[in-house]
Amino acid sequence: MTDKGVVLVTGGSGYIAGFCIGQLLNEGWTVRTTVRNLAREAEVRASIAKLSPHGNRLSVFAADLNADGGWREAAEGCVGVLHVASPLPSANPKDDDELIRPARDGALRVLKASRDAGVKRVVMTSSTAAVCYGFGGRTEPFTEADWSDPTDRSDSSAYERSKMIAERAAWAWLEAEGGALELVTICPGAVLGPVLGRDFSASIDIVKKLLDGSVPGLPRFGWPLVDVRDIADLHVRALAAPHAAGRRYIGAGDFSWMAEIAEVLRRDLPGAGARVPKMKLADGLVRLTAIFDPVIRERLFELGKQRPVSAQRAKDELGWKPRSNREMILDTARSLIAEGLIKA
Repeated sequence: MTDKGVVLVTGGSGYIAGFCIGQLLNEGWTVRTTVRNLAREAEVRASIAKLSPHGNRLSVFAADLNADGGWREAAEGCVGVLHVASPLPSANPKDDDELIRPARDGALRVLKASRDAGVKRVVMTSSTAAVCYGFGGRTEPFTEADWSDPTDRSDSSAYERSKMIAERAAWAWLEAEGGALELVTICPGAVLGPVLGRDFSASIDIVKKLLDGSVPGLPRFGWPLVDVRDIADLHVRALAAPHAAGRRYIGAGDFSWMAEIAEVLRRDLPGAGARVPKMKLADGLVRLTAIFDPVIRERLFELGKQRPVSAQRAKDELGWKPRSNREMILDTARSLIAEGLIKA
């Protein structure tokens, strides 16, 4: 296999990063990745082995979003960087800076190291959180021309605000200090797809909790969905396409309500789908429940809001072809069962 060059993927223990690494290796790239602690190297390699037989072309470096050390060494000699690493909390922090600082400052560290090492292009993982928050819901799809409003705290959480601020900071830094470095940003929706073990995207919990019966009913929460394999493919396409420089790409398919996800599981997954709830919960009941449930309380601003997005730019400019929501929902469920995380 011809070696295409060296690419750094940050946050190698992460869900999206793992699939990016697997695809790059399979396409002939030599890959470096970062972890905060090299004690996780064996775990990372075990996950990548499920995606590619070319793990001998993967090397692992220690680097932390909160510190300068290690980034220059990791980027040295690379032609491209996929900056995927970003903090994702299990609960809302008391102070926004707990998320904003590592997201924003970490991105700037990666960009500076990439520029100084002579990297040609950085592809940075942002989020639809940076696109469609601060305005409430709407039926007209959001596009790359839209930017979330971090000042509207009634329609976002610390996570959404961290993604908005980090992406804005990256583009501002590029204009002021980027030199010849190119930047592309990718804005995924809620990421589903096959799991490689117990370390997966927080979005997978949507399907997991429906299958294990831990949610008694179906509140009016919804998301634009994307398969992890497709979002990894979009990152790799954006790395390679000359005309993608300076562009922003939404990576998500159709918006789905939780009730629609539940319907797919009940209808198309005999056995395991039997525990999926059918009852739709009235908004008033959800708000009452939130008094006693901090997880629901933190996401109440999402209740009843539809936020569709358009990925037409990625399809037209990069030839991106995402899977259907039904396929990714079922593949997510089947992999959770196969990994023993859900009883069949």
